[in-house]
This record gives sequence, C-alpha cells and structure tokens, in this order.
Amino acid sequence: MAKEKTHYVCSDCGGTSPKWQGKCPSCNAWNTLIESAPESASPVKNRFASLAKTAEIAVLGDIDAIDMARTPTGHEELDRVLGGGMVEGGVVLIGGDPGIGKSTLLLQALDSLQRSGQSTLYVTGEESGAQVALRARRLGLEGSQVRVLAEIGLEKILATLQATQPDIAVIDSIQTVYSDQLTSAPGSVAQVRECAAHLTRAAKASGVCIVLVGHVTKEGALAGPRVLEHMVDTVLYFEGDTHSSFRLVRAIKNRFGAVNEIGVFAMTEKGLKGVSNPSAIFLSQHAEPVPGSCVMVTLEGTRPMLVEIQALVDSGGPSPRRLSVGLDKDRLAMLLAVLHRHAGVACMDQDVFVNAVGGVRISEPAADLAVLLAITSSLRGKPLPKGFFAFGEVGLAGEVRPAPRGQERLKEAAKLGFSVAVVPKANLPRNLKTKDFEGLTIHAVERVEQAMEVVRNL
Repeated sequence: MAKEKTHYVCSDCGGTSPKWQGKCPSCNAWNTLIESAPESASPVKNRFASLAKTAEIAVLGDIDAIDMARTPTGHEELDRVLGGGMVEGGVVLIGGDPGIGKSTLLLQALDSLQRSGQSTLYVTGEESGAQVALRARRLGLEGSQVRVLAEIGLEKILATLQATQPDIAVIDSIQTVYSDQLTSAPGSVAQVRECAAHLTRAAKASGVCIVLVGHVTKEGALAGPRVLEHMVDTVLYFEGDTHSSFRLVRAIKNRFGAVNEIGVFAMTEKGLKGVSNPSAIFLSQHAEPVPGSCVMVTLEGTRPMLVEIQALVDSGGPSPRRLSVGLDKDRLAMLLAVLHRHAGVACMDQDVFVNAVGGVRISEPAADLAVLLAITSSLRGKPLPKGFFAFGEVGLAGEVRPAPRGQERLKEAAKLGFSVAVVPKANLPRNLKTKDFEGLTIHAVERVEQAMEVVRNL
C-alpha cells in the first residue's frame, strides 16, 4: 500500500504548502509549518470519524451524573494522585526525567492490576521484551502474567488493542510510536500529536484505560506539542533528584480528581515503594534545636506536610547576597524588606540564605512567617523552642494573613507531636479542647511584630 502524500500546514494562519519551508508563504511567519496528512477525497473525510460516537442533544439538568468506577492500582500513593485509581476509557500521560522510575512504577502497577484480575498490556517501543522481563526479575515480579508487546507502529498497536481488549494498556513511550499516515520521524511534533489523538479516540471508543509515557525536555516540560496535555484526561509529573532515593509524583491536570495532589515514593532494590508519612523526609533530625531552623506545614493538594525551613544569616560585603533554594527568590527579598520596616530587624549588610529541606519546592505564600522566624533566629543565634512550628502569609503592610485549611495543618502537626504554634488569628480553631489539638499551645498573631514578640517570650 503506497503512503499517502502529506502537506505542511502553518500553525499560525492555517495556510498550506506542498513542501517544508522555513517561512510560511501565506503569512511569512518563521518555523510554523508542521507536517500533516491531507483529507482524502473518499466519502469518510475525517480519519477519526469511525471512532467517534454520535450523541443527541440533552438538557444538562436531565443528564445522570454517575461517578466514574475506579480500579485501584495496588499502590496507595499512585491511587491518591490519580484520584482513587484507573478510570475506564481514561487517558493518563506521565512524564519525567530519564531514569527517574516511570517504567518501573508502571510495570509494578500493571503487575498488581493483573494479579487482581484485570487484563493488562504493556507496549514497549524503547526496549525489547527480554529487557522488560529482566526488569521484572529485578523488581521481584517472578511469574508475572502481564502481556508485553514490543512495537512502535501505531496501526499494529491499535489492531492489538482491538483484538485483545485489555482493561489497562501502557504505551512506553509515545515519542517512539509512529503512524504510516505521516512520513516524518517518530518523536516529531506531527507524529506525537497524530498518535496520541488516535490512541485517545481508541480509549474513549473501546473503554480501555491507556497510560502514555512522555519524555521531558531540558527545561522539564513534556516533549512534543502542548496539545498533548490538552488531549489527555490526567497529566502526572515525576519529580525528584536522581541522586536521591525519594520521588514525587504530582498531578498537574486531572479530569477525574483533584489537581496538585502529590504522591511520595522511595526507590528501593525492589522498585518504588509508597511513603505513607512524607513529613519524615522533609524534617531534619536535630538532637537539640539549632538557630535558623523553623518547621512549617505546607499543603500539597489535599495533603498537609511538615517541612523544615532553614536560614543562614552571615556578615556580607558591600553587596550582600540573597539566595533561596526551594522558595521564590523575589519573595525572599520582599520579606526581608517587611522584616526591616515593620519588625525593626535589619539584614541590609548580611548575606541571607534560605533552604527548604529535602529538595521540596514550596510555591504557596503560607511559608512567609516560617521564613521570617528562621531568619530572625539565625541572626540572633537563638534557636526556636523544641516542637515549634509556624505558618501564615505576610503582607507588605506587615499583617499576617490566614492560610487555607489551617485546621488540617494544625491537626497534622499535633499528630506528629509538635507542641507550640504561631499561626494567623483567622486560623485559630473555635474549639481547642478537642482531641485533635491535645497538647498543642497555639499563639494567634495579626502582625509580624506580634509574632516576633511571641517568639522572644518563648
């Protein structure tokens, strides 16, 4: 069968060209021509028409809202990020750096699903079947009944999906799959978009749950067109340093659950194991309290986690340095100005270094109060009391604003044995006599200077 001719379409104006050019002949934009398959002259004009289901107009209030049935993967942390498990007909895109553990986690999940009675298929385009079998042996998955297909041709993969009708299929990776409709190489923008669109349509039409593995660029974004993320139902990112044994899986988009959920895994000899108490990773184990250390409670999705904020204030030269790891650099400069103006603590001639322990990144402003208290503690050389923690957003006028879901943060800290808290007044629980806050002394503050005064008295 002869290959269909392709043409090049401008992504800006939609103009076409029979061959690739650096500049679009219609609108003169540079590097916007992308290869695509032209519409055929046959009665079925759109190549997705056979996969699309027809539906009648319905009134929104009359449509039955049925919760999606979920299939647990056997890994609690992965289920948490997915929103409870795999969904029938759902398409999940999982991205991350090379060697971070994407294939390992998915192979473990497929094995657990297969043992629970689900029909599974693992399509590998990067390795041979023997290499996948070797990995399974290393992970202790002897005698696994997961079906493996080493194939990169889209048409063959779709035919296999139709013939075997698995419940869950993994495509590892989408950048290696190619369609005969296009002449460009696997991994090109046109191929990735075309293959992902076909697989997504196949998932919706047949009800099979498909997991696509995606490569990431040097900048950390998923390789390929941005439309890839819009096409799928769930986007997960693997984060973490390859030198560290801990990995974070974060949900960036989820049509079937909460976004910004986080799952924490530890890489062991037998693969990735879920960490049920991630706060233990992000807290340093000091025998005695040390200056410049303050614990805060951050929210990752619906999960409260305790993270230690460390600050080091040292005498600087004529141009002092401001450096932060895991926190926003511009926010640090702003907080130092608030500290000077409203609390009378000057760091103009000092180097200030701030770090979030464990390689975690904190983007929420609830860390402000903990950062200020850690800086003050380091500057004065006096440690904060044992079992102390703080959270709250600090405004430019010196006010301490409430953090969202403050009661859950307080409960998490009390559960882990923390005894003294400095929190915004609006986050003070109405009933402190419940078991959740037993043994916890809470100091509610409205302004930065009040917080400094409370800490001095402690």
